[in-house]
Amino acid sequence: MLNEQNISLISEIGNHMPGGFFLYQAEEPGKLLYANKKVMEIYGCRDRQEFEDLTGYTFRGMVHPEDYLAVVESIEKQIRSTHDHTDYMEYRIIRKDGAVRWVEDYGHFVETDTYGGIYYVFISDITQKREQMETDIAVRQAVIEALIESYHTVWLINDVETESFSLYRGDTLGETIHGLPIRDALQRMKYSQAKEYYIKTTVAPSDQARLQEELTMENIVSTLRERAQFDVTYLRKMKNGEDCYFRIDFAKVDMPGGKLGVVCGFKNVDAETRKSLEQGKALRDALASAREANKAKTTFLSNMSHEIRTPMNAIIGLNNIAMNDPVTSPKTKEYLEKIDASAHHLLNIINDILDMSRIESGRMVIRNEEFSFSKALEQVNTIISGQCREKRLHYECRVNGKVDDYYIGDDMKLRQVMINILGNAVKFTPEGGRISFIIEETARFDRKCTLRFIIRDNGIGMSKSFLPHLFDAFTQEEGSGSNRYGSTGLGMPITKSIVELMNGHIEVESEKGVGTTFYVTITLGEVDRESLIDEEDHILQPQDMRVLVIDDDPVACEHAKIILRQVGVNCDIAESGLKGLEMVTMHHARRNPYHLILVDWKMPEIDGLETTRRIRSVIGHESGIIILTSYNWDEIADEAKNAGVDSFAPKPLFVGTVMDEFRKAFRKKNEILMASKADLKGCRILLAEDMDVNAEIMMMILSMREIEVDHAKNGKEAVEMFASHEDRYYDAILMDMRMPEMNGLEASKAIRAMDRADAAAIPIIALTANAFDEDVQRSMQAGLNAHLSKPVEPEALFDTLESLIR
Repeated sequence: MLNEQNISLISEIGNHMPGGFFLYQAEEPGKLLYANKKVMEIYGCRDRQEFEDLTGYTFRGMVHPEDYLAVVESIEKQIRSTHDHTDYMEYRIIRKDGAVRWVEDYGHFVETDTYGGIYYVFISDITQKREQMETDIAVRQAVIEALIESYHTVWLINDVETESFSLYRGDTLGETIHGLPIRDALQRMKYSQAKEYYIKTTVAPSDQARLQEELTMENIVSTLRERAQFDVTYLRKMKNGEDCYFRIDFAKVDMPGGKLGVVCGFKNVDAETRKSLEQGKALRDALASAREANKAKTTFLSNMSHEIRTPMNAIIGLNNIAMNDPVTSPKTKEYLEKIDASAHHLLNIINDILDMSRIESGRMVIRNEEFSFSKALEQVNTIISGQCREKRLHYECRVNGKVDDYYIGDDMKLRQVMINILGNAVKFTPEGGRISFIIEETARFDRKCTLRFIIRDNGIGMSKSFLPHLFDAFTQEEGSGSNRYGSTGLGMPITKSIVELMNGHIEVESEKGVGTTFYVTITLGEVDRESLIDEEDHILQPQDMRVLVIDDDPVACEHAKIILRQVGVNCDIAESGLKGLEMVTMHHARRNPYHLILVDWKMPEIDGLETTRRIRSVIGHESGIIILTSYNWDEIADEAKNAGVDSFAPKPLFVGTVMDEFRKAFRKKNEILMASKADLKGCRILLAEDMDVNAEIMMMILSMREIEVDHAKNGKEAVEMFASHEDRYYDAILMDMRMPEMNGLEASKAIRAMDRADAAAIPIIALTANAFDEDVQRSMQAGLNAHLSKPVEPEALFDTLESLIR
C-alpha cells in the first residue's frame, strides 16, 4: 500500500539510485509525488525549488511542449496493450539553462488507494546516443555520395528482407524498356525484379545465366556474412554492338532500425580487365615452359625416391627381425644396430627428397582449414621438451601478448616448420645448453594474422660465410660436424619453402660457438569466434564469467589477463595461495562466487594442491578449479583429484584450453549442485528483522516459493525463538545485522554457541546494507554462512537457500 510513510521510505532509497526516478499521478497534468536528485540533475536544477519553478512539479511541465500530447497518447496506448502496464518513450526536455535534451523513459502504471492511478518512472539522458544515431545516418549518406563519384551507377538495397531498392544514379542505363527509361523502370521495382530487368536487357547472353545465380539475394547475403565486400565481373552489351567488361562491387551497410542493407556499385573495367587477361596469358605460357624444363628432374627425383623406398622397407624389416632373433650373437647385434641407424638415416633423406620434389613440382599444397593453434603448439612442446630432457637441455616456450587459440591454415605443415627448427636447435646444442621458443602476433589486417616465431639456442652456431647458403639443398657447413649430428642438408630448404608457401619469411642470425636465432613469420587466416563456448552448450557467456587466477609469477598473471580479455573475460589476480583463499571466501560469502579458479601448481607457502583443498573446504563444488603447470602432471593426477581439482591446463595458457576445461568442470559442478539442491516448498525460515515493512516484504517474497516464515523483531527474540523449538525445527535463519537489544552478529554467535545438534549446522544468512569487505569478514567470523546485501534480489535469496539447506 502506497502512502506518505512509504513515499518517505522511497525518497530515502531513491536518492541513492544511480539514475533518475520519479512518481506522478495519472490525472492531468500529472502532479509529481516524488523525484530523486538525479532527475533534478538531468534538468540542470540544483535543488527541488529550482525544479518546481522549472516544471511546476508536474509531468506536463517536464516534457517539451511540442512532444507532450504525443507522449501521453503513446503511454496510454502502451499501458492498454501490455499485461504488466509498462511503457517506454523517448522525448525531449528543456533544461533550466534552456538546452534541449533527449531522455528515455521506462514507466509502470499502478492503482493505489491513497493516490489513485500513479506512474513510477525511470529516466536517463540519451542525447549523446541520439546525436550518434543522426551522425551515422549523415555518414551513410556521405558514403553513398562518395560512391556515386566513383561508379557509373549505385544501387542501394535498403532492406534485404523486403528487397526495398533505390537507384542513386543511372548514367550507363540510357536504354528503354517498353517505352520507359530503364532508370525510371528500375526505381519502381524490388531488387529481384530490378536484377531480372538489368540482366535481360544489358548483360551479354554468355554471362546471363551465371549472373542470375550469383546475384540472388540469398547468395549476396551469405557471401557478405563471410566477407565485408566482394565483386562480380561480367560482359555487358553496349550500344555499338560490342561487349564491354563491367564489375559490380558489393558491400554491406547498417541501415536505420538495425536492418541490413547492401550497396552495389557498377563500374566499367574493360581496359584493365583485357590488359590483365593478356598479362595472365603471357605468364601462363612462361610458367608452362618453366614447368616443362623442370619436369625431367622432378620426375627423376620422385621416381628414384619411390624406387629406393621399396627395398629400404625390406632392409629395415629384415634387419629388425635379425636383431630380435635369440640366436644372434652380441657382436652381430652391434653390427645390425648400426645398419638400422644408417637405414633410418637414409629413409629420412628419401622422405626429404620426396618433399623437395613435391615443392619443385608444385604438388605440395597448403591447406586452409580451421585448426587449434594451442593444441598444435602443445604437441610440438611435448616432442621437443622430451628431447631436451633426454639431452639435459633447458627448454622454455613463451607466448608474448595476444595470440588466438584458433586460426585458418595448415597445422601439419606449421608443426613441421616448428619441429624442424627446434629439432635442429636440440641437435646442435651441447648438454646443459638452453633453447627458447617465443611466439607473438605482430600484425592483423583484412582478416589475416601474422605470427612470428623466435627460436634461440646457445649451441655450436654457424659461420657468417655459411649463412647465405643455409637454405640451399644438400648444403652443409664444412667442419660443423653435420655428419656427426646426422644432418641431411634438406631440412632447412624444405622449411623455407613451406614458410614461403604460407606467405611467410624466415631469417637467421648465428655466430660460431655462440648460438643461433631463427625468426620465422607466417600468415594465417582469422577465425570468427565471438564466444569460445559452443552455443549448443548454453553454459555461460565469457563476459558473464568471474575468473580468479592464483599464481606467484606476476608475468604469468599478466599473460592470463591478456589472453582471457581476448574473449571478454575479466579476471581477478591473487599472487599467493593464501590471498586466493581469502578472495574466494569473500566472494562465496557474498553469494557472488567465481565460476572458474586457475591455480598454479608450484607456489611458495602453500602449493596449488593445498590451496585447492582449502578452497574446497570453504565452497564445496561451487567453482571449477584448474591446475596450471609447465610440468608433467601424471605423477600428481590422483592426489589432485582427491584434493578437488577438476582438470589440468598446460602453460603457456590459451583461452581455448581454459574454456574447454571449464566446460567439463562446469558440467561436473552442475551435476553435483543439482543433486544437492534443496526443495524450498514447505521449508521453515526464522526471519530476524526489526522493521515491519522490510519484514512484510521479505515474507511476501518467501511465500512465492511456499516457504513458512516465523518473524522475530530483534536479535534477542530470534535467539529465544530458536532455543524454544525442537532440534531442526527451522531450516535456515535470515538475520538482519542492525537490530535493537541484540544485533545480528551477537545473535548469530549466541545461536552457534548453543549446546544442541542443529546450532552449528543451521544456515544463517546475513541481510544487511553493510557491503564492505570488513563487514563480510565480521559476518563469517560470527558463524554466518552467507552475506546478502540489501535490497536482496529474490533469485539470489532462493539460490542461496537452495544451496545451503540440506
